[in-house]
Amino acid sequence: MNHLAGASSAYLRQHAENPVDWRPWGLEALELAQRLDRPIFLSVGYAACHWCHVMAHESFENSDIAKLVNDSFVAIKVDREERPDVDALYMAATQLISGHGGWPMSVFLLPDGRPFMAGTYYPPSDRHGQVGFPRLLASVANAWSDQREAVMQQASELRQALEREISFVDHLSPLTETLDVTAARRRLRDELVGRVDLDGGFGDAPKFPRPSYVEALLEFDDDESVAAVARTLEAMSRRGLYDHVRGGFARYSVDAQWHVPHFEKMLSDQALLARAYFRAARRFGAERPWGAVARATLRFVLSDLKVDGGYASSLDADAGGVEGSHVTWTVDEVRAALIDAGIEGELERVLERWRVTSPGLFEGRSIPRLAHGAPFETPADLIPALDALRAARAQRVQPGRDEKIILEWNAMLASALLVSGDAEFIAAGLELLDALARSHFSDATWWRTEQRRAHATASDVAWMLDANLDAYERTGDDHWLRASNDLARYLLEHFWDGAIPSSRDARVGAGLFAQSDLVTDLIARPKEIFDGATPSSHAVACRAFARLALCRGDADLLCVAQRLVELGGSLIDGHPNAVPDLVSAAGWALQGVEIVVPGAANPLADHVRSLDMPRTVLVTGSGASPLLVGRSSDVAYVCRGGVCHLPAASVVDLDVQLGLVDA
Repeated sequence: MNHLAGASSAYLRQHAENPVDWRPWGLEALELAQRLDRPIFLSVGYAACHWCHVMAHESFENSDIAKLVNDSFVAIKVDREERPDVDALYMAATQLISGHGGWPMSVFLLPDGRPFMAGTYYPPSDRHGQVGFPRLLASVANAWSDQREAVMQQASELRQALEREISFVDHLSPLTETLDVTAARRRLRDELVGRVDLDGGFGDAPKFPRPSYVEALLEFDDDESVAAVARTLEAMSRRGLYDHVRGGFARYSVDAQWHVPHFEKMLSDQALLARAYFRAARRFGAERPWGAVARATLRFVLSDLKVDGGYASSLDADAGGVEGSHVTWTVDEVRAALIDAGIEGELERVLERWRVTSPGLFEGRSIPRLAHGAPFETPADLIPALDALRAARAQRVQPGRDEKIILEWNAMLASALLVSGDAEFIAAGLELLDALARSHFSDATWWRTEQRRAHATASDVAWMLDANLDAYERTGDDHWLRASNDLARYLLEHFWDGAIPSSRDARVGAGLFAQSDLVTDLIARPKEIFDGATPSSHAVACRAFARLALCRGDADLLCVAQRLVELGGSLIDGHPNAVPDLVSAAGWALQGVEIVVPGAANPLADHVRSLDMPRTVLVTGSGASPLLVGRSSDVAYVCRGGVCHLPAASVVDLDVQLGLVDA
C-alpha cells in the first residue's frame, strides 16, 4: 500500500496498491518535495476515465516504471472531481505548454507547486511518434539534476503566463458601451443554428451533449431554432448515447452520429440534460417525448446512483476491464435472455426495436438504439422483453461506481428534480437538499463532498444557492429563501475578489475566484468564466445572485449580479457561444421579471409554475421576502425593473400581463 489507502476519493483508492508511492494532494506532500528537493509528478484523473485506467495499467502498475517515478519524484494523485480547483489550475498550465488538455493529466512541478512541464496520456514506451513515459521521466529527472537553472526559468515564465490565464485578465474586461443582452442572445442563436448538423448537436466527433446550447435555442420559436432543438434532442435520446436498457446518458459520443458512446455516465450530465429535456417538454407540450426522456433519466439516477445521503458521481466506462461490456449485445445474448424469460417468440421484434445486429457497430457487438419510427417509451407488450434484457445484463460484471457525493452535481440534480413538476421527483429534490445541508455543511463551512476534506468551490455553493431558490419557487416555503440568503453571504464572503458592489458603488470588485479563501495549498486562485461540460461558476453565481435579488427586491445584490455581467461583457457581446450560460444569466440580471403571489397556496402561483418563463421568478410564501409585505393574497403582481402592473386577479389577466395572450 502507498499513501492513498485512506483517501476519501474512490479514484485515489483505486491506485492505493500501485507500486508508485502516491500521496494525496496537500501541504504535507508539497512540504515533503521541498524537504527532499525533488520535483513533483502530478497525475490528475477521475474514476470513470477510460484512458486514466489505461495509463494506470500500462505504467503505474509497472514496477520498473514505478521505480523511475519513486527514485526521482514525489508522486501526487488528484481526483479532478474532488479537487476541481487543482485540476483547473494545472489544466490551464497543460494547455499553455502542450496546446491541448485532457485526462489523465500529467504535470511536473517544482517542489513549491509551480509547473514546468505537462501533458496528458503517455504510453509505456515510445509509440507512433509519441514519447514513452519512461523516457519522459528520465528526461525530466536529468533536467532537474543537470539543467536546474533552465527548469527554474521555464517555471518562472510559465507562472507569469499562468496567472494571466487563470485570472482571465484578457477576457474579464467590461464593455464601455451598454450591453444589449437581447442582441447577444440573437447572435448566440444565429451561431448555434449555423453550427448544428444533420445528425443533431454542435460539433464534430467526439460529440458532446451541450444542454446549455439547447436551452439557449429554446428561447426562439422560428423554424430553424425549433428544428435544431428537435433534431439534437431526438438524436441524443434515440441513438447509442442514451442507454435504452438501464436509462441515462453516456458522457459523449465517439462518432458524429451519436451511435457509439464513451460509456461512462456522469451525474452532472444526467441532471443538466434532464433540465433541458423538461424545458423542451414545457416548450413543445405533448407533441414530442421530451418529458418522457427527462423522467426516464431521473428514474435511472434514483435507482442506479442513489447512495446514503445523496447520489454517486459516476459509473465507469469499463466493466471487468473491458470498455462497454456491460452495455453491448450480440444476437445470441438477446436470444438467451428471452429464452430464460420464456418469451423467445419476441426475438425478432426485440432485435428490430433496439437494432441489435450481427455484427454490431462496436467491436462486432451492438449498442441498443431505437429503430426508425419506434416510440421512445417501450410499448406495454414489450416490457417483459425489456425486463428480460435488464435481468440478463444485471448478471454481467458491473461498472465501478464512484460513490462520493459532490455538492455541485447533487445540487444540479436537485434542481432538475424540482423543475420536473412531478410530485415524486419534487419530494426527492427537497429531501436531497435537506440531506446536503446536513452532510456538506459543518463548522460554518461548506464542503465539496460528504467526507469534508475538500472545501466547496464557487460552483458548489452557487448551484446549492440556485437549487434552494428552485425549492422556494416550487413550494413557497420561506425556509428555502432564508437558506438562499445564507448561501449568498457565504459565496460573497469567501469567493469574491475585492470590494463587493452595491447600489452606492456598483462598479467595484473583480468577480469570483473558483476556490474559497479557506484553501491554502494552491499557488494561485483560478477563476472560471468559460462554459464547458458544466456551466462556469461565474455564470451560475450570476444567475443565482440575480434570482435571489429579484425574489427579495434587493438592489445591492442585483448590483453584484450585474457586475458579473459587466465583467464578462466583452465575451457576451463578442463570443456568446463561449459563455452561453452567462448570456442566459445576463438576462436575469438585466431583464428579470418578478411575479409576486402572496400566500403559500394560490392557483395563480400554480399557473406560473406550469409556464416556461425564462428570466422570471415567482415570489410567494408567507413573508420572508419584503416584496410580499402589505400585498393582497388573492392576486398576482407582475413587476419589471422595480415597476409593477396593476394586480392580476385571474389567470387570463396574468397571461395578458406576461405577454402570453393578447389583451
